[in-house]
Amino acid sequence: MAVIKIDTTQYQAQLSEKEQRITSQFQRFGVEQLEVFSSEPINYRQRAEFRVWHDGDDLFHIMFDQQTKEKIRVDTFDPAAPLVGEIMQVMIENLKPCEVLRRKLFQIDYLSTLSGEILVSLLYHKPLDDEWLREIKSLKAKLSEKYKIDFIGRARKQKEVLGDDFVTEQLTVNGQELIYQQVENSFTQPNAKVNISMLEWAQDLCKPLKNDLLELYCGNGNFSIALAGSFNKVLATEISKSSVHSAQYNIAKNNVDNLDIIRMSSEEFTQAMNGERTFSRLDGIDLKSYDCQTILVDPPRAGMDELTCDLVANYENIIYISCNPDTLERDLDHLTRSHNVKRFAIFDQFPYTHHIESSVFLQRK
Repeated sequence: MAVIKIDTTQYQAQLSEKEQRITSQFQRFGVEQLEVFSSEPINYRQRAEFRVWHDGDDLFHIMFDQQTKEKIRVDTFDPAAPLVGEIMQVMIENLKPCEVLRRKLFQIDYLSTLSGEILVSLLYHKPLDDEWLREIKSLKAKLSEKYKIDFIGRARKQKEVLGDDFVTEQLTVNGQELIYQQVENSFTQPNAKVNISMLEWAQDLCKPLKNDLLELYCGNGNFSIALAGSFNKVLATEISKSSVHSAQYNIAKNNVDNLDIIRMSSEEFTQAMNGERTFSRLDGIDLKSYDCQTILVDPPRAGMDELTCDLVANYENIIYISCNPDTLERDLDHLTRSHNVKRFAIFDQFPYTHHIESSVFLQRK
């Protein structure tokens, strides 16, 4: 059996290396004390994707070594949440003897929650016919006796959904239960427990802040829903249709009545705020009615473009969530012309990798 095993004795050392690296990289911005939030050393990933390898009658998950591109057999995977690890083995046991379900299967994706739901996506190099549907329905019925499990089958120009194409996560944040719909193929934080730490940190920041909040790149409302209670009103933007749909669902589920989501890119919103363009998507939204003194941004790895940086610098308080220290450093060069860094935290979303999630709080000079 091929096991991706983690040496947990190395966890603290790898986290300390990240802390030293980020402290050194951002020292020039006056970062005196880095706040460090650790991960569980194993079983921390709520989602995982694997290629599937066929070897005669055998069938197994594989990963590829990033340096050598060599394929690595994966039967058990320490980073995976316990439910993902369990379902990985259950899937292989049930796929192996079933020619219809295993034939031309090339990838399996798993999306799970702390609340015990899991969605399994099967990707194929063949059309999914009635025979496939019968077999996957039979498998779902069998596994649903024990698990809250749904399936998606994907092939070229084809998507078959058995149940829902999302899971519903429940996170306890500072004693409050928050509900989040997480849709297959949409971005969600992979490390749910570290995500809770990020939300609690952001809530702590926002306690003394007043007036309204603007959030750019809001995704499924992860931060805006958790922070809505700290502000009079919240206005959030997101470009992805599926994420906006999930955010609307999450607003309703959490009974949040002071949050509006607009489907716009940060660039479009900047144009609207500057009066350069009008958008029908803003019908019914009076931008002038908001007194946003705080802005939260959680951009993609590329960071923010210069015009968005200019827009962000107009706000009294800035919360910048970043998955890429290099673009964060570039954007802070811009933002620290007008603002001072007050707090800086790192969250170990991706243990044992080079990646780190950073959160910075800035206030106008």
